Amino acid sequence: MDAAQQEATARARELQRNWYGEPLGALFRKLIDDLGLNQARLAAVLGLSAPMLSQLMSGQRAKIGNPAVVQRVQLLQELASQVADGSVSAAEATERMEEIKKSQGGSVLSNTTHTTGSSGAPTVKRVVREIQSLLRSVAAAGDIIDAADALAPSHPELAEFLRVYGAGRTADAVAHYQSHQS
Repeated sequence: MDAAQQEATARARELQRNWYGEPLGALFRKLIDDLGLNQARLAAVLGLSAPMLSQLMSGQRAKIGNPAVVQRVQLLQELASQVADGSVSAAEATERMEEIKKSQGGSVLSNTTHTTGSSGAPTVKRVVREIQSLLRSVAAAGDIIDAADALAPSHPELAEFLRVYGAGRTADAVAHYQSHQS
């Protein structure tokens, strides 16, 4: 790899860090390890070709172009944390991965049957993920943080909202959402 390619790869990984919180190679390797997958299986669950997954992992490509794939990545991250904390068994994880593979993404409004809990209302986590996905489809995490910093002096609540949902972890956003419900 020549210097220009190395520079392009480093830039792609930095963009990934801003957009996804970490380079996709590290993120995907964690999913592979935590969920007991190989690259081909991860690609299939995400709805990517194996070469595309490889290009994203190596930094040859920076961005996941399909929002539904980004949403599947988020769902797999949550599943991996549930497997890690013991709340989901390996067998349940395999079933959930099949559901994730079939999911089309989409919004709470247009996909209500897929996004509702047993009560018929969207789950808090689903609503939060939709807000996160929407914000992250508009701007990179670094840009959202810059906007929050600019808003903070005059509109601290909006700045907090942008930071929590635009660049924070889902668990923190769920806590924020629940603390602001009456």
